[in-house]
Amino acid sequence: MTPQLLFNQAVSLHQTGKLTEAERLYAQVLTINRKNFPAQYMLAVLLYQQNRQSEALRAVKLALKVNANAKEALALHSVLLLNAGQPEKALTSISKVVAQDPRNAEAWHNRGVILTTLDRFKEAVDSFEKALAIQSTAEAWTNRGVALLKLMRLQDALSSFDNALAISPAFVGALYNRGNVLMELERYTEAVAAFDAMLVQNPTSVEAWTNRGAALSEAMRFAESLESYNRALEVGPDYTPAWTNRGKVLQKLERFDEALASYDKALTTSSNNLEVWHARATILRTMYRLEEALESVDEALAIQADFLPSLLLRGWVLCELNRITDGLGVIKQAADLTLKGKAVDRPSHIEHMQRHDAEQRDYLAAQGMLLEDGEQYFSSGERLGGPAIRSANADSAAAQWEKSRPRIAVIDNLLTDEALEKLRFFCWSSTMWRRAYDSGYLGAMPEHGFANPLLAQIAEELRDTFPAIVGSRGLRMLWGFKYDSRLEGIKIHADQAAVNVNFWITPDEANRDPESGGIVIWDVAAPKDWEPEKYNGDEAAMRAFLHRSGAKPITVPYRANRAVIFDSDLFHETDKIDFKEGYLNRRINLTMLFGRRTYYGN
Repeated sequence: MTPQLLFNQAVSLHQTGKLTEAERLYAQVLTINRKNFPAQYMLAVLLYQQNRQSEALRAVKLALKVNANAKEALALHSVLLLNAGQPEKALTSISKVVAQDPRNAEAWHNRGVILTTLDRFKEAVDSFEKALAIQSTAEAWTNRGVALLKLMRLQDALSSFDNALAISPAFVGALYNRGNVLMELERYTEAVAAFDAMLVQNPTSVEAWTNRGAALSEAMRFAESLESYNRALEVGPDYTPAWTNRGKVLQKLERFDEALASYDKALTTSSNNLEVWHARATILRTMYRLEEALESVDEALAIQADFLPSLLLRGWVLCELNRITDGLGVIKQAADLTLKGKAVDRPSHIEHMQRHDAEQRDYLAAQGMLLEDGEQYFSSGERLGGPAIRSANADSAAAQWEKSRPRIAVIDNLLTDEALEKLRFFCWSSTMWRRAYDSGYLGAMPEHGFANPLLAQIAEELRDTFPAIVGSRGLRMLWGFKYDSRLEGIKIHADQAAVNVNFWITPDEANRDPESGGIVIWDVAAPKDWEPEKYNGDEAAMRAFLHRSGAKPITVPYRANRAVIFDSDLFHETDKIDFKEGYLNRRINLTMLFGRRTYYGN
């Protein structure tokens, strides 16, 4: 039998699904002539159909040695190279196809898939659009949408998925990715519906059950979210994202032990998972199991030493363990990594922030430091050789705290002269006032650079000087606020801690009304069953509660270097402010929170 007859018989067997017999005949043809391109190419196709990828790749390479420009062989070559993890080489092959045949919709589509794999999303969109101009298919619209989603062109991506579903309403990829883009658009209820539609077509998709759970969680439908994660784990019991997200929703439901168990299960399937170690550390901190939290966050940082959330978490765990100097040092390290080499982009629409920044630049210029817009500066804030807190206040403060109901102590001349001077310079000169509030004040947070050895020294000496008040409670949080005299101060709220230490450092001469400018504290605490969002943001509910409770306000006037220490559960707000104009006259207060208002101790 001639090679051509053998080849024709092989093709016939191939077409009828008799692959073993067809392969034997292709091999016979190639034994006669190794350069028989049709036989070599068809053998490659047969091997590909049998998922014998490496053999198919060798076969198609041999075919291309015979005919380097054969479009069909180049197209198959590109698919096999992509499957073999060689996308750059795959792109070269498929680009040769479209160069020869620019009306080949399938080739343009495959080129787009390869470019997506290479994270070259703009070029991928262009390739998909060339394919769609020739032939509109659900697959091409879907893959175009995926590339647009990667580019965060969310509305365009949504339209692309909708076009795919107009062609094929049950197309699984479009349904799934439509849910993903709706998640990004924060249209969570619609996202759930999209995942539901996808699960009708493919009820065993662990990814869809997991993402459905995430959408339900974002919609605050936590019980349903938990059920969705449980369904995901029935399908894929080793799927790490489902275990991780299940832990997060259990945490929101305050089922902490179950959440921890879920994170531990995730680590059995993915022991080197940064996200899981970090989440585990977070919940252990919530449970006040601080040493274990420290071990877990260190595991996260062993995976990625500059992971900012874990650096910040490690800092706060150390602070709560009363290793305050170490903790604020780590937080400062995180702040330095965040700010390194970056100019601070200040929102131009926040007038009181712009006014402050202009005044600060003028102040620094007068000190010989000329800063460009957005340039940063931090004074050193080193520890003092001597004390930062005056110990003479200890006995009177302890007596006030013991006798007062509610617990409030007012301490004048809190800081030593050296500490007050250096703290003022740090707050005046450092460009850390990065959080703007509508009422008119600015916040400096530890993650913005409001963390240095002097602040650590003050926190440690507060603990050691006032043991009857602060006791062994760790540092929970600290911040600084700076006010615009034309506007208002902090509205009524309570803080999520046990003891609030609030002290003021602006000179008394700045305050035009010595009977105000301080703080108003009510003699009623926030209910224990209120969530932080309620006792920190729902002013109407707080005012109504105070009225029902017959609460009485206690006003403490402003004095420079005065501290007001009180039970953090007590509702409080800034008293009316009447300070002089001018940068150095801006009211500055510092707050340090010790202990916690939780089920796990204080």
